[in-house]
Amino acid sequence: MPPSVSSHPAPWQRRLARVLGDWVHDVSPASLRADGLAGLLGALLVLPQGIAFATLAGLPPQYGLYTAIVPCIVAALAGSSRHVMSGPTNANSVALYTMLSPLAAAGTPPYIQLALAVTVLVGLMQTLVGALRLGSIANFIAPSVLLGFTSGAALLIALYALPDLMGLPAPPGHGASAVLTHLVRQASEAQLTALAVGAVTLLAALGLRRLQPRWPHMLVGLAAGTLLATGLNRHAAAFGWPPVEVVGAIPGAWPVFAVPAVDWSKLPELLGLAAALTIVALGQSISIAKAVAQRSGQRIDANREFLGQGLSNLIGGFFSSYVSCGSLNRSMPNLEAGARTPLAAVFSAVLLMGLVAFTAPVLALIPMAAIAGLLLLVAWTLLDLPRWRRLYLLNRTEFGIAALTLAATVSLRLEVAILLGTITSLMSYLYRTARPAMRTMGFMSMDEGRHFEVIDGHPEGALPECPQVKLLRMEGSIYFGATQHVADTLHALRTAPNAPKHLLVMAKSMNFIDLAGAELWHAELAARRAMGGDLHFHRPRPQVLEMWERTGFLDALGPDHIHPDKRTAIARIFQTLDPQICRTCRARIFWECSQLDQ
Repeated sequence: MPPSVSSHPAPWQRRLARVLGDWVHDVSPASLRADGLAGLLGALLVLPQGIAFATLAGLPPQYGLYTAIVPCIVAALAGSSRHVMSGPTNANSVALYTMLSPLAAAGTPPYIQLALAVTVLVGLMQTLVGALRLGSIANFIAPSVLLGFTSGAALLIALYALPDLMGLPAPPGHGASAVLTHLVRQASEAQLTALAVGAVTLLAALGLRRLQPRWPHMLVGLAAGTLLATGLNRHAAAFGWPPVEVVGAIPGAWPVFAVPAVDWSKLPELLGLAAALTIVALGQSISIAKAVAQRSGQRIDANREFLGQGLSNLIGGFFSSYVSCGSLNRSMPNLEAGARTPLAAVFSAVLLMGLVAFTAPVLALIPMAAIAGLLLLVAWTLLDLPRWRRLYLLNRTEFGIAALTLAATVSLRLEVAILLGTITSLMSYLYRTARPAMRTMGFMSMDEGRHFEVIDGHPEGALPECPQVKLLRMEGSIYFGATQHVADTLHALRTAPNAPKHLLVMAKSMNFIDLAGAELWHAELAARRAMGGDLHFHRPRPQVLEMWERTGFLDALGPDHIHPDKRTAIARIFQTLDPQICRTCRARIFWECSQLDQ
């Protein structure tokens, strides 16, 4: 059997893989077919969305299609995700219009040039973020935040699709509350023909996915809805039915190269706008990339993802494109449609141009209700109710963070929701780490191979303790946020009735200390010696010892107070105990105690 291409790639494939990614090795006739079908669906989905989003951004309709071509190709090939499709989005469009409308009248040549110039600046900033390898900031987006964001975005996708599904006119506002209010007020005007088209599209896609999972169920569903809408519209007048709204005439989609012509005296103001849009776009893109990767099992390189998004806007700004980023309502259908490599996004962009150029009359017949039906299917898939149930049972705190992020995604701007969820997650983490566990230790037996055991939780007196030595295990990092809790606990141990004067700290699980942590142990050492006792440590980590050495604590403590094992530690401490107390002690938990009776 001949070796496969993936096991023995040619030199040109290896060079190409270093530039584009390992997915190059997975390209095959089967993957090209799958990517082509997924790309066709992506092109059909972006047609009405691109036109609508460009209108939201205050730009002529064709600019939405431009933004779905060059940026989509560049982001796919330069990024790290196999499934994310970039292009125009609702959030970017509204944000751009909000920021630029005070500077120029929407739709005018000066406004268009400002939009393209800001896009180039956004691309430059995003590229710098990727080139400087600042992608580690994406690691602070917790899985619970992603779940809340994805589910919130799913609800938004479904909500924004409902007017088209019901055959209602576009809502007067752009926010979720405006759309919901519009739906409630206009519910009685819903068109049964549009609902029928959406239902047929949804049922055809669901049925085919169940019967033939490998078939392009979303494309088939779209075709079924289009055929039904065409038939209904043909006989609508005869039966007095309202016509089903379709995509309609589509403007040309061939992007033209041009350098944005703006007054460079406005550069400082444009830089500020670009910085805000950079945060909006990057926050959405990395969250969407991680959300899609979570479902596909792919690993995402955040730095490369930022770089890809930056280059897509930097280059796209010179090809009549406005600010783009990853789109969840095209990336998830791309994954669901069976895309295997980033070539699906490339096919989507190329097919979009071909479709507009050669099949515009046919594409004009695609009903908006059918597209809405497909988006409802995607939204339902994104909700992932079993995962919500599992999170509720396992961790109520993480469930609360996910729920908060979901609520913020629905009610606030997407980037604000991501930021709020991330901050809440970090605050939860800081709260947990600010209270490191401090457990009292002892012995369960006198066997030769006995280990330290946690006494906390056992009935009082069940496991005896030495009246002169407190055995304490530290679990966690001692940093500035945790020092107060640790100091309070140590103080309580010192001031308790008949408190042991000596303290042996099991420091193997004390992962990290900062300057505040080092100063805390300085204070504890002074307090212990002031009461006639001492402080000892069992197996502290190298990084902890390094900090103690740099701060001088190790010199004050003495190297002989750092012990490599428990037997050495106890033997050393036992020599300093008060023999008078030892003679009357009934605990006798150390081996050395038995020598007192001889």
